[in-house]
Amino acid sequence: MPALVTRRLRLVPVTLEAIEGVLLHDRTRAEAALEDILRVCGSQHQGRAKFPPAWPNDELVSIGFPYSLDAIRASPQTRLWGDSLVLPLDPDAPPVVLGSVVFKGLPPDGIAEVGYAVVESSRSQGYATEATQACVEWALAQDGIHAVQATTFPWHHASLGVIRKCGMTHVATRDHEMLGDLLVFERRR
Repeated sequence: MPALVTRRLRLVPVTLEAIEGVLLHDRTRAEAALEDILRVCGSQHQGRAKFPPAWPNDELVSIGFPYSLDAIRASPQTRLWGDSLVLPLDPDAPPVVLGSVVFKGLPPDGIAEVGYAVVESSRSQGYATEATQACVEWALAQDGIHAVQATTFPWHHASLGVIRKCGMTHVATRDHEMLGDLLVFERRR
């Protein structure tokens, strides 16, 4: 995935080096990889690129990257397809990751599934919507992709807002074994 720029955000691709640092709990390695990504993307940020304290945590990583590190290493172009880290665009703002938008790999059936997260201190500012919208539009422009889906629970109002603002419509309901109904939303080309 190329770097994407929105009105307020810079979305940079997740690289194998960055995800290795995250999955191995090696913050120094992950942040060095982030610096490399920003340099390649032409960012003119001030200061050292950082992940926020305690982010991403194990729960978020297990949802966003449901593959083993070996599987990611074996096929990073498939497993990390479309995944991005979200940072502020303002060159005067510290280059701290605000969140991420991830797909569950390159879909063989042409239906990409997107997930998103924003650190707690940056929520309720529209960043999740802005970043997810850009990634959904990018995905739908890719050859072989004809739809993007997202799932959430009926009680997760913030997530429902992001999904709806990205132009997705409810297409199905699945049963989640522990939490009940899981709503499936979709946007097609």
